[in-house]
Amino acid sequence: MDYKKIGFKAGLEIHQQIDTGKLFSNAPSFLRNDEPDYVIRRRMHAVAGETGEVDVAVMHEAVLGKEFCYEGYCDSVSLVELDEEPPRPINEDALDIALQVALLLNCEIYYTTQVMRKTVIDGSNTSGFQRTVLIAHSGFVETSFGKVGVDSVCLEEDSARVILREKDKVVYRLDRLGIPLVEIATAPDMRNPEEVKEVALKLGEILRACKVKRGIGTIRQDVNVSIEGHDRVEIKGFQEPKMFVKTIDLEIERQLENIKKGNKIGEVRNALPSGETEYLRPMPGQARMYPETDLDLLKISRERVNKLKKHLPKLRTELTGLLKKKGLSDEMIKLVLSNGEVVDEFLALIKVYNKDANLVGKMITLWRTEFGTKMRKSMDDVRDVLSEKVLERILEKVNSGKLDKSDVKIIMEKILDGLELDDALRIEKAGENEIEERIRAMVKGKPGLRANAYMGLVMKEFKGKLDAKRAMEIVRKVLG
Repeated sequence: MDYKKIGFKAGLEIHQQIDTGKLFSNAPSFLRNDEPDYVIRRRMHAVAGETGEVDVAVMHEAVLGKEFCYEGYCDSVSLVELDEEPPRPINEDALDIALQVALLLNCEIYYTTQVMRKTVIDGSNTSGFQRTVLIAHSGFVETSFGKVGVDSVCLEEDSARVILREKDKVVYRLDRLGIPLVEIATAPDMRNPEEVKEVALKLGEILRACKVKRGIGTIRQDVNVSIEGHDRVEIKGFQEPKMFVKTIDLEIERQLENIKKGNKIGEVRNALPSGETEYLRPMPGQARMYPETDLDLLKISRERVNKLKKHLPKLRTELTGLLKKKGLSDEMIKLVLSNGEVVDEFLALIKVYNKDANLVGKMITLWRTEFGTKMRKSMDDVRDVLSEKVLERILEKVNSGKLDKSDVKIIMEKILDGLELDDALRIEKAGENEIEERIRAMVKGKPGLRANAYMGLVMKEFKGKLDAKRAMEIVRKVLG
């Protein structure tokens, strides 16, 4: 397809949940599957705005006459989510994370800005609007196709989540309403579907470098597509970047057919797993934003921004190179990066013991997970016991030669099993004569095994009370 000839252009909107409490209340930001404590019911009414006109998308929804049911919990949904209480001041942790994202996108920060209300017409907000604040503008990302502009970065509330959708009724749950979202809107700079896919992956890498929620449903990607002679169409609901190319190509074909029929009107459509799209609603009008009168102007100090600039998180590509330089294997790099919160811990521990990076990597990933599974403990409990300070003490002993590398895993297991750190670090080594005697007995009792098999048996029996290297020498000596 000749994308240039048909005048193709596209822009992305990415919405990513931030891993903090809710944006304008003290409520927690986790989803629940138990039965709700109560349900409230409301309906949409089309009301003219300050211009005296009713938004066409609002009128479309109101005519449907749907009932909106909202499920809530007494202990985790606040009056703010019910629209029965004014919003609290903005969550400062969420604001810091959104500012980090903006800085990683090379954006200019708005030092004074206003929380706004954005009209929402599908019932997913109890108030009929979404609170959003523009915090940055005029950024860019680098791609293999060149720079792609970032028009804006906003911090906003997530909507309620759909539990049931019927012809005349939609049931929402309020546990998701108010979770902080960072919204990234690019310029319509992308000129082919492959570029759209690359930009989406790049934005995803930047977001994952910050403290955001992970998993299905925590990120939503929308793409705006148009060709010459057709109005912009917004396609919502992309979960997988790999579907961008197919879906966009099918949308181009649909728009080309529309132009032949004399229809060039834009609309909002939903992305389907097949790559096709379905009609959702008309494109909303432009005048959807008005100030949030219950909150003061939001002022962001230059000192705050400068402090964040000094401690920006590193991207995965940067961390991969850094960990490789420290000596981690490719396999271990994947394990460390898949658990982003241990990267800083690894970099701290490698300063204590830099002779074997993979040993440090195993301590903070594989062995912690193995012990947690074996002892049926949560990873938080494992990290509390086998903390960075505890692992640092163990590595100091290894570095000084008082412990062997082969002792580390056994010591960690003993500590997690309840033994005090100082007691676990006292390992009495068995004498060589005793070791040789036991190996000879093993060879006599189980003749014909390989050296490694005898080594496994003796290691299991002595449980850290012998030097592995010297023990193997003795095994080979006995086997002749």
